[in-house]
Amino acid sequence: MEMTGTNNTQVIFRNYVKGYPKETDFELIKSSLTSLILPPESTAVLLKNLYLACDPYMRHRMSNQISNPGTLINSYTPGSVLVGYGVAKVVQSKHPDFQEGDFVWGLTGWEEYTIIHNPSSLNKIKNIDVPLSYYLGVLGIAGIAAYIGFVHLCSPKAGETVYVSTASGGVGQLVGQFAKMMGCYVVGSVSTEEKVDLAKTNFGYDHVFNYKEEDWGEDLKRYFPQGIDIYFDNVGGQMLDEVLGHMRPHGKIAACGMISQYNLDEPEGVKEMFSIITKRLEIKGYVETDFKHMYQEYIELAVRYLKEGKLVYVEDVAEGLENACSALVGIFYGRNVGKQLVRLADK
Repeated sequence: MEMTGTNNTQVIFRNYVKGYPKETDFELIKSSLTSLILPPESTAVLLKNLYLACDPYMRHRMSNQISNPGTLINSYTPGSVLVGYGVAKVVQSKHPDFQEGDFVWGLTGWEEYTIIHNPSSLNKIKNIDVPLSYYLGVLGIAGIAAYIGFVHLCSPKAGETVYVSTASGGVGQLVGQFAKMMGCYVVGSVSTEEKVDLAKTNFGYDHVFNYKEEDWGEDLKRYFPQGIDIYFDNVGGQMLDEVLGHMRPHGKIAACGMISQYNLDEPEGVKEMFSIITKRLEIKGYVETDFKHMYQEYIELAVRYLKEGKLVYVEDVAEGLENACSALVGIFYGRNVGKQLVRLADK
Protein backbone atom coordinates (compact mmCIF):
# COMPACT_ATOMS: atom_id res chain seq x y z
CA MET A 1 0.00 0.00 0.00
CA GLU A 2 1.47 3.37 -1.03
CA MET A 3 1.46 5.69 2.00
CA THR A 4 3.39 8.72 0.74
CA GLY A 5 1.67 12.08 0.65
CA THR A 6 -0.94 11.01 3.22
CA ASN A 7 -1.52 12.48 6.66
CA ASN A 8 -2.36 10.45 9.74
CA THR A 9 -5.04 12.14 11.89
CA GLN A 10 -4.51 11.37 15.58
CA VAL A 11 -6.17 12.01 18.95
CA ILE A 12 -3.52 13.08 21.48
CA PHE A 13 -3.96 12.77 25.24
CA ARG A 14 -2.87 16.16 26.60
CA ASN A 15 -2.54 15.65 30.36
CA TYR A 16 -3.83 13.72 33.37
CA VAL A 17 -7.50 14.25 34.17
CA LYS A 18 -9.17 15.18 37.45
CA GLY A 19 -12.92 14.84 37.73
CA TYR A 20 -14.92 14.31 34.57
CA PRO A 21 -12.90 14.28 31.33
CA LYS A 22 -13.42 17.21 28.94
CA GLU A 23 -12.90 17.52 25.21
CA THR A 24 -10.05 19.94 25.94
CA ASP A 25 -8.16 17.07 27.60
CA PHE A 26 -7.50 15.81 24.07
CA GLU A 27 -6.12 17.32 20.89
CA LEU A 28 -6.67 16.40 17.24
CA ILE A 29 -3.52 16.65 15.12
CA LYS A 30 -2.29 15.55 11.72
CA SER A 31 1.10 13.87 11.43
CA SER A 32 3.07 12.59 8.47
CA LEU A 33 2.80 8.92 7.56
CA THR A 34 6.52 8.74 6.86
CA SER A 35 6.90 7.47 10.44
CA LEU A 36 4.64 4.53 9.65
CA ILE A 37 7.23 2.44 7.84
CA LEU A 38 7.62 -1.12 9.12
CA PRO A 39 11.19 -1.87 10.25
CA PRO A 40 12.83 -4.40 7.86
CA GLU A 41 13.60 -7.04 10.50
CA SER A 42 10.40 -6.62 12.53
CA THR A 43 7.26 -8.76 12.84
CA ALA A 44 5.03 -5.69 13.03
CA VAL A 45 1.80 -4.94 11.18
CA LEU A 46 0.40 -1.64 9.90
CA LEU A 47 -3.32 -1.22 10.56
CA LYS A 48 -5.95 1.00 9.03
CA ASN A 49 -8.34 1.65 11.90
CA LEU A 50 -12.04 1.27 11.05
CA TYR A 51 -13.93 1.50 14.37
CA LEU A 52 -12.93 2.65 17.85
CA ALA A 53 -14.71 1.82 21.11
CA CYS A 54 -15.48 4.39 23.80
CA ASP A 55 -15.04 2.29 26.94
CA PRO A 56 -15.48 3.43 30.57
CA TYR A 57 -12.25 1.70 31.64
CA MET A 58 -10.32 4.29 29.59
CA ARG A 59 -11.00 6.79 32.38
CA HIS A 60 -8.64 4.83 34.65
CA ARG A 61 -5.83 5.33 32.17
CA MET A 62 -6.40 9.10 32.16
CA SER A 63 -5.35 9.33 35.82
CA ASN A 64 -1.78 9.55 37.05
CA GLN A 65 -1.05 6.02 38.22
CA ILE A 66 1.43 7.23 40.85
CA SER A 67 -1.15 9.42 42.60
CA ASN A 68 -4.06 7.09 41.79
CA PRO A 69 -2.76 3.49 41.99
CA GLY A 70 -6.20 2.02 41.30
CA THR A 71 -5.76 2.04 37.52
CA LEU A 72 -6.36 -1.33 35.84
CA ILE A 73 -3.53 -0.97 33.33
CA ASN A 74 -0.80 1.60 32.73
CA SER A 75 -1.85 5.22 32.54
CA TYR A 76 -1.68 7.08 29.25
CA THR A 77 1.41 9.20 28.68
CA PRO A 78 0.62 12.89 28.24
CA GLY A 79 1.40 13.95 24.68
CA SER A 80 0.89 10.44 23.29
CA VAL A 81 -1.79 8.99 21.02
CA LEU A 82 -4.86 7.76 22.90
CA VAL A 83 -5.17 3.95 22.95
CA GLY A 84 -8.29 1.79 23.13
CA TYR A 85 -10.02 -1.18 21.57
CA GLY A 86 -10.56 -0.96 17.86
CA VAL A 87 -11.40 -2.92 14.72
CA ALA A 88 -8.85 -2.53 11.94
CA LYS A 89 -7.69 -3.83 8.58
CA VAL A 90 -4.13 -5.05 8.01
CA VAL A 91 -2.59 -2.99 5.20
CA GLN A 92 1.02 -4.17 5.61
CA SER A 93 2.44 -7.12 7.52
CA LYS A 94 5.81 -8.60 8.41
CA HIS A 95 4.21 -11.19 10.70
CA PRO A 96 3.57 -14.71 9.34
CA ASP A 97 0.15 -14.98 11.02
CA PHE A 98 -1.27 -11.81 9.46
CA GLN A 99 -1.71 -10.97 5.80
CA GLU A 100 -2.74 -7.81 4.00
CA GLY A 101 -6.52 -7.62 4.00
CA ASP A 102 -7.05 -9.43 7.33
CA PHE A 103 -9.49 -7.85 9.79
CA VAL A 104 -8.51 -7.75 13.47
CA TRP A 105 -9.70 -6.37 16.81
CA GLY A 106 -7.70 -5.41 19.86
CA LEU A 107 -5.87 -2.44 21.37
CA THR A 108 -4.91 0.18 18.80
CA GLY A 109 -4.29 3.91 18.54
CA TRP A 110 -6.97 6.55 18.19
CA GLU A 111 -5.67 7.49 14.76
CA GLU A 112 -6.22 6.55 11.15
CA TYR A 113 -3.18 4.25 10.92
CA THR A 114 -1.28 2.40 13.67
CA ILE A 115 1.81 0.20 13.77
CA ILE A 116 1.43 -2.75 16.16
CA HIS A 117 4.86 -4.13 17.01
CA ASN A 118 3.49 -7.17 18.85
CA PRO A 119 0.58 -8.41 16.71
CA SER A 120 0.15 -11.53 18.84
CA SER A 121 -2.00 -9.33 21.07
CA LEU A 122 -4.49 -8.86 18.22
CA ASN A 123 -7.51 -11.09 17.60
CA LYS A 124 -8.05 -12.11 13.99
CA ILE A 125 -11.66 -11.79 12.88
CA LYS A 126 -12.90 -15.04 11.36
CA ASN A 127 -16.61 -14.28 11.02
CA ILE A 128 -16.97 -11.31 8.67
CA ASP A 129 -20.61 -11.99 7.76
CA VAL A 130 -21.68 -9.92 10.79
CA PRO A 131 -21.00 -6.18 11.21
CA LEU A 132 -17.31 -5.60 11.94
CA SER A 133 -18.29 -3.04 14.59
CA TYR A 134 -19.79 -5.87 16.66
CA TYR A 135 -16.25 -6.91 17.61
CA LEU A 136 -16.14 -3.83 19.84
CA GLY A 137 -19.39 -4.76 21.54
CA VAL A 138 -21.39 -7.95 21.45
CA LEU A 139 -18.47 -9.94 19.95
CA GLY A 140 -15.75 -8.07 21.83
CA ILE A 141 -14.84 -7.12 25.39
CA ALA A 142 -18.38 -5.97 26.26
CA GLY A 143 -19.91 -9.28 25.21
CA ILE A 144 -17.22 -11.30 26.95
CA ALA A 145 -17.72 -9.26 30.13
CA ALA A 146 -21.47 -9.93 30.06
CA TYR A 147 -21.09 -13.64 29.31
CA ILE A 148 -18.30 -14.36 31.82
CA GLY A 149 -19.71 -12.19 34.58
CA PHE A 150 -23.30 -13.34 34.38
CA VAL A 151 -23.31 -16.86 32.98
CA HIS A 152 -20.10 -18.22 34.49
CA LEU A 153 -19.55 -16.26 37.70
CA CYS A 154 -23.20 -15.94 38.79
CA SER A 155 -24.37 -19.40 37.59
CA PRO A 156 -28.00 -18.23 37.17
CA LYS A 157 -30.93 -20.63 37.47
CA ALA A 158 -34.38 -20.36 35.93
CA GLY A 159 -36.74 -18.39 38.16
CA GLU A 160 -34.04 -16.37 39.91
CA THR A 161 -34.40 -12.60 40.24
CA VAL A 162 -31.78 -10.44 38.54
CA TYR A 163 -31.02 -6.73 38.74
CA VAL A 164 -28.75 -5.01 36.19
CA SER A 165 -27.53 -1.42 36.52
CA THR A 166 -26.74 0.50 33.30
CA ALA A 167 -29.15 -1.86 31.61
CA SER A 168 -28.91 -0.41 28.09
CA GLY A 169 -25.13 0.02 27.94
CA GLY A 170 -22.69 -2.06 25.96
CA VAL A 171 -22.61 -4.79 28.65
CA GLY A 172 -25.97 -4.37 30.37
CA GLN A 173 -28.07 -4.86 27.24
CA LEU A 174 -26.49 -8.30 26.81
CA VAL A 175 -26.80 -9.33 30.45
CA GLY A 176 -30.53 -8.63 30.28
CA GLN A 177 -30.92 -10.83 27.22
CA PHE A 178 -28.82 -13.66 28.66
CA ALA A 179 -30.91 -13.53 31.85
CA LYS A 180 -34.17 -13.86 29.90
CA MET A 181 -32.74 -16.72 27.82
CA MET A 182 -32.01 -18.57 31.07
CA GLY A 183 -35.51 -18.10 32.44
CA CYS A 184 -34.79 -15.36 34.98
CA TYR A 185 -36.91 -12.41 36.05
CA VAL A 186 -34.82 -9.34 35.20
CA VAL A 187 -35.07 -5.65 36.09
CA GLY A 188 -32.73 -2.90 34.95
CA SER A 189 -32.00 0.75 35.67
CA VAL A 190 -31.07 3.42 33.11
CA SER A 191 -30.64 7.21 32.97
CA THR A 192 -33.34 8.37 30.50
CA GLU A 193 -36.89 7.49 29.46
CA GLU A 194 -35.61 6.71 25.96
CA LYS A 195 -33.37 4.04 27.47
CA VAL A 196 -36.26 2.70 29.55
CA ASP A 197 -38.20 2.03 26.34
CA LEU A 198 -35.13 0.59 24.62
CA ALA A 199 -34.39 -1.88 27.43
CA LYS A 200 -37.98 -3.09 27.56
CA THR A 201 -38.61 -3.26 23.81
CA ASN A 202 -35.27 -4.43 22.44
CA PHE A 203 -33.67 -6.33 25.29
CA GLY A 204 -36.71 -7.94 26.93
CA TYR A 205 -36.35 -6.62 30.49
CA ASP A 206 -39.40 -7.34 32.65
CA HIS A 207 -39.17 -3.89 34.25
CA VAL A 208 -36.88 -0.88 33.87
CA PHE A 209 -36.69 2.29 35.95
CA ASN A 210 -35.02 5.67 35.43
CA TYR A 211 -32.65 6.02 38.38
CA LYS A 212 -32.27 9.76 37.82
CA GLU A 213 -35.98 10.41 38.19
CA GLU A 214 -37.13 7.78 40.69
CA ASP A 215 -36.42 6.56 44.23
CA TRP A 216 -34.05 3.60 43.88
CA GLY A 217 -35.02 2.01 47.16
CA GLU A 218 -38.75 2.16 46.45
CA ASP A 219 -38.23 0.79 42.94
CA LEU A 220 -36.20 -2.14 44.24
CA LYS A 221 -38.83 -2.89 46.90
CA ARG A 222 -41.58 -2.79 44.29
CA TYR A 223 -39.86 -4.91 41.65
CA PHE A 224 -38.13 -7.33 44.06
CA PRO A 225 -40.59 -7.90 46.94
CA GLN A 226 -38.78 -11.15 47.84
CA GLY A 227 -35.29 -9.74 47.23
CA ILE A 228 -32.58 -10.01 44.57
CA ASP A 229 -30.74 -13.25 43.78
CA ILE A 230 -28.19 -11.78 41.35
CA TYR A 231 -26.95 -8.23 40.95
CA PHE A 232 -24.84 -7.39 37.90
CA ASP A 233 -23.07 -4.21 38.97
CA ASN A 234 -21.86 -1.67 36.43
CA VAL A 235 -22.23 1.35 38.75
CA GLY A 236 -20.91 0.76 42.29
CA GLY A 237 -21.08 3.47 44.96
CA GLN A 238 -24.49 4.45 46.31
CA MET A 239 -26.27 2.04 43.97
CA LEU A 240 -24.29 -0.92 45.28
CA ASP A 241 -24.92 0.27 48.84
CA GLU A 242 -28.68 0.33 48.24
CA VAL A 243 -28.74 -3.05 46.50
CA LEU A 244 -26.91 -4.82 49.35
CA GLY A 245 -29.92 -4.18 51.55
CA HIS A 246 -32.22 -5.88 49.01
CA MET A 247 -30.14 -8.99 48.31
CA ARG A 248 -31.50 -12.39 49.26
CA PRO A 249 -29.45 -14.79 51.39
CA HIS A 250 -26.69 -16.50 49.38
CA GLY A 251 -27.12 -13.96 46.58
CA LYS A 252 -24.37 -13.26 44.05
CA ILE A 253 -22.95 -9.98 42.80
CA ALA A 254 -20.78 -9.67 39.69
CA ALA A 255 -18.69 -6.50 39.98
CA CYS A 256 -18.12 -5.64 36.33
CA GLY A 257 -17.68 -1.86 36.57
CA MET A 258 -18.18 1.12 38.89
CA ILE A 259 -18.70 4.05 36.55
CA SER A 260 -20.19 6.22 39.30
CA GLN A 261 -16.73 6.30 40.95
CA TYR A 262 -14.37 6.87 38.04
CA ASN A 263 -14.53 10.67 38.07
CA LEU A 264 -14.52 11.23 41.84
CA ASP A 265 -11.50 12.51 43.75
CA GLU A 266 -12.61 10.44 46.75
CA PRO A 267 -14.63 7.23 46.22
CA GLU A 268 -17.98 6.91 47.98
CA GLY A 269 -18.18 4.63 50.98
CA VAL A 270 -20.46 1.59 51.12
CA LYS A 271 -22.30 1.35 54.44
CA GLU A 272 -24.19 -1.95 54.06
CA MET A 273 -21.10 -4.16 54.01
CA PHE A 274 -22.26 -6.15 57.05
CA SER A 275 -25.01 -7.56 54.78
CA ILE A 276 -22.32 -9.58 53.05
CA ILE A 277 -21.83 -11.52 56.28
CA THR A 278 -25.40 -11.78 57.50
CA LYS A 279 -26.72 -12.81 54.09
CA ARG A 280 -23.64 -14.87 53.13
CA LEU A 281 -23.33 -12.97 49.86
CA GLU A 282 -20.77 -13.72 47.18
CA ILE A 283 -19.22 -10.72 45.42
CA LYS A 284 -16.85 -11.43 42.56
CA GLY A 285 -14.78 -8.86 40.71
CA TYR A 286 -13.18 -9.82 37.43
CA VAL A 287 -11.32 -8.53 34.37
CA GLU A 288 -12.30 -9.86 30.94
CA THR A 289 -8.70 -10.33 29.79
CA ASP A 290 -8.26 -13.04 32.45
CA PHE A 291 -10.59 -15.21 30.35
CA LYS A 292 -8.92 -15.12 26.93
CA HIS A 293 -9.19 -18.90 26.76
CA MET A 294 -12.98 -18.48 26.53
CA TYR A 295 -13.08 -15.81 23.82
CA GLN A 296 -13.61 -18.14 20.87
CA GLU A 297 -16.21 -20.22 22.70
CA TYR A 298 -18.22 -17.09 23.44
CA ILE A 299 -17.84 -15.53 19.98
CA GLU A 300 -19.07 -18.70 18.24
CA LEU A 301 -22.07 -18.81 20.58
CA ALA A 302 -22.89 -15.12 20.12
CA VAL A 303 -22.55 -15.24 16.32
CA ARG A 304 -25.03 -18.12 16.24
CA TYR A 305 -27.48 -16.26 18.48
CA LEU A 306 -27.18 -13.12 16.34
CA LYS A 307 -27.88 -15.04 13.14
CA GLU A 308 -30.82 -16.83 14.75
CA GLY A 309 -32.27 -13.53 15.98
CA LYS A 310 -31.99 -14.58 19.64
CA LEU A 311 -29.60 -11.74 20.44
CA VAL A 312 -29.80 -8.10 19.37
CA TYR A 313 -27.28 -5.31 19.85
CA VAL A 314 -27.72 -1.55 19.75
CA GLU A 315 -24.84 0.78 18.87
CA ASP A 316 -24.45 4.56 19.06
CA VAL A 317 -22.00 5.50 16.30
CA ALA A 318 -20.17 8.83 16.01
CA GLU A 319 -18.64 9.64 12.64
CA GLY A 320 -14.94 10.46 12.29
CA LEU A 321 -12.07 11.28 14.62
CA GLU A 322 -13.25 14.89 14.75
CA ASN A 323 -16.22 13.66 16.84
CA ALA A 324 -14.34 11.00 18.80
CA CYS A 325 -13.50 13.08 21.89
CA SER A 326 -17.07 14.30 22.27
CA ALA A 327 -18.31 10.71 22.02
CA LEU A 328 -15.83 9.47 24.62
CA VAL A 329 -16.62 12.26 27.10
CA GLY A 330 -20.35 11.67 26.55
CA ILE A 331 -20.36 8.15 27.96
CA PHE A 332 -19.54 9.51 31.43
CA TYR A 333 -22.68 11.64 31.27
CA GLY A 334 -24.90 8.87 29.90
CA ARG A 335 -25.38 10.58 26.52
CA ASN A 336 -24.92 7.40 24.50
CA VAL A 337 -27.82 5.09 23.67
CA GLY A 338 -26.28 1.65 23.31
CA LYS A 339 -22.59 0.88 22.85
CA GLN A 340 -20.70 4.05 21.90
CA LEU A 341 -18.40 3.68 18.89
CA VAL A 342 -16.52 5.94 16.50
CA ARG A 343 -16.49 5.02 12.82
CA LEU A 344 -13.41 6.04 10.82
CA ALA A 345 -14.03 3.91 7.72
CA ASP A 346 -16.09 0.89 6.69
CA LYS A 347 -13.27 -1.07 5.01
